Amino acid sequence: MITAEQVKELRELTGAGIMECKKVLVETDGDMQKSQDLLRERGIVKATKKAGRIAAEGLVESYKSVDNKDGVLVEVNIETDFAAKNPDFRKFVADVAKHIEDNSPADVEALKEQKFEGDTTVAEALTNLVAKIGENTTIRRFTHFKGNDNTYVESYIHGDGRIGVLVEFTADNMSDLKANDEFKTMAKDVAMHVAAAKPEYSSREEVPADVIEKEKEIIKAQAVNEGKPEAIAEKMVEGRINKFYKDVVITEQEFVKDPDITVGKLVENTGASLNAPSLKFVKFARLERGEGIEKKEENFAEEVMKQING
Repeated sequence: MITAEQVKELRELTGAGIMECKKVLVETDGDMQKSQDLLRERGIVKATKKAGRIAAEGLVESYKSVDNKDGVLVEVNIETDFAAKNPDFRKFVADVAKHIEDNSPADVEALKEQKFEGDTTVAEALTNLVAKIGENTTIRRFTHFKGNDNTYVESYIHGDGRIGVLVEFTADNMSDLKANDEFKTMAKDVAMHVAAAKPEYSSREEVPADVIEKEKEIIKAQAVNEGKPEAIAEKMVEGRINKFYKDVVITEQEFVKDPDITVGKLVENTGASLNAPSLKFVKFARLERGEGIEKKEENFAEEVMKQING
């Protein structure tokens, strides 16, 4: 019987995952050296050593349920844009997106522990992929919209996986709208708008109070710096805060394809045109590949010398 102490020891020696360590220990009847050799043969030790390298390229992928009630966005990162085009990598990302829809993990850590292919977990499949491709690969984040009979989710992927968007709408007669081309075109257009305009909130109510207060302080300071008396500066705050909302709230933004109307007005007009007064925009999600990841700058000559010197 394989003990927890043996698994711990092998993990410390190799850096491999718990499940990989346990599996090879079982196969080798607890022989520590044979287990290490087996992990090396399978490329798992090599793969774990790559885990410290920065992965800021990759792919944002989406998956929608057949009835458009649910949708998933997932970002999986890899080190180079060349590897991001690898068919095995792209298939893994697509399979993970579908897996999230089917299994509803709470977060990335929970996702990694779930069974993925047979007895293989998502984490083990990821390790095997790293060993095969030869680059550090990480499942960074995901968003999962789960709706009902009155909701509709649309997705949009821009720039070969650079930006991914989900948008959700609700209406009392959504079953009728789902079959309507005008509605579906509007939904796709709003998803494309999110990719281009990068809104921060779905409604005014979503904007945190402290964000609003900070913005008001900035606006007031700007007015005072312009030479306005404080009493007038106070009155200017309310007018300019509306401009702030128009910048960050999607329904108040100018629609990118027709700046004469807002996104909110676009949805309202579509509802009126299709006899669906209850049609409402609910929420959006936007993931941009590598966003917030600090890319490591390498000096090519220094990198070559590092390899020469071992």
